[in-house]
Amino acid sequence: MSEIVLEKVTKRFGQNTAIKDVSLKIDAKELFVLLGPSGSGKTTLLRLVAGLEQPTSGTVYIGGKDVTALSPKLRNIAMVFQNYALYPHMTVLENISLPLKARHVSAPRIKEKVAEVSNTLHISHLLSKKPKEISGGEQQRVALARALVRDPAVFLLDEPLSNLDAKLRLEARSFLKRLQAELGITTIFVTHDQSEAMTLASRIAVLNKGEVVQAAEPYELYSKPGDTFTAGFVGSPAMNLVSGAVSEEGGRLLFTNGDFKIELEGTKVLAGRNVFLGIRPEDIRPVESGGDLVAAVSVTEPLGPVTYVRAKVGGTSLVFQDAGDVKIPLDSQVRLKLDRNKVSLFDAESQKRIN
Repeated sequence: MSEIVLEKVTKRFGQNTAIKDVSLKIDAKELFVLLGPSGSGKTTLLRLVAGLEQPTSGTVYIGGKDVTALSPKLRNIAMVFQNYALYPHMTVLENISLPLKARHVSAPRIKEKVAEVSNTLHISHLLSKKPKEISGGEQQRVALARALVRDPAVFLLDEPLSNLDAKLRLEARSFLKRLQAELGITTIFVTHDQSEAMTLASRIAVLNKGEVVQAAEPYELYSKPGDTFTAGFVGSPAMNLVSGAVSEEGGRLLFTNGDFKIELEGTKVLAGRNVFLGIRPEDIRPVESGGDLVAAVSVTEPLGPVTYVRAKVGGTSLVFQDAGDVKIPLDSQVRLKLDRNKVSLFDAESQKRIN
């Protein structure tokens, strides 16, 4: 079983710490996603698992074996890069066959394996063509085939869909998720695209400045982000984050920032504490009367089934979600109701979740 375990892994390049004290466990057959912005350390972490980089400290295990000092070829891993790295002078057949030829596999066995993976990936009709003669999506499948033909224990994917256009990317995403489930290969997928991460992963690790700030299942990551970075990075539009303070009036706890004032429920946060209040756009709805806040509409963004509305409560900006067929005039006043059960609170200093 190809479980992957990282124990207190750190990687420094000179004075720069690219990965800081990362500990993770990736289950056998799991599709695990490393998510973060450019420079967060996700590709470096993937290269540490692959053996393309050596950790400054810490240990890497694959299948229960310490592989920290092993070269990539001894780890039984396969890796697909962003640019696919296909040889332009070779046919698709020759590109896929290359890893097996390097291992001196017999010609009949190579033929058998190439036929098997090309049928699985629906590229048998492309075997005689060269990379320049096929589409970006087909090139991506050829790169996957070249990796899979080796029967790897671990599959490492470094932003493999980023060169595809939007429609093809959606198709490739669905294909990859189905393929990984069928093959049952332990897979680590690197991306900066949170939508891609949410749809693909069984679990996601969010990286920021070389540290794993949260590792969880997609819905938990979305509904209960562990800090303000995750709250702002996961979700499109991002979670609304409003800075303010907790106060007490008549035995009630309130969150206050100027005209933005709501009662807090189900929290033990002490009065006087400075916090960030977080709430998703879909958890704020316009109402005819009453409500918690009055906001002035500044921008509307229709997206078909829903419309996202940007509004201001005093000096505080908010995004809320409305039905797609509703038209709200700019500069109009709307009353907003917040779902109190979906409110998140984060400490202002540490920016960590506190409820």
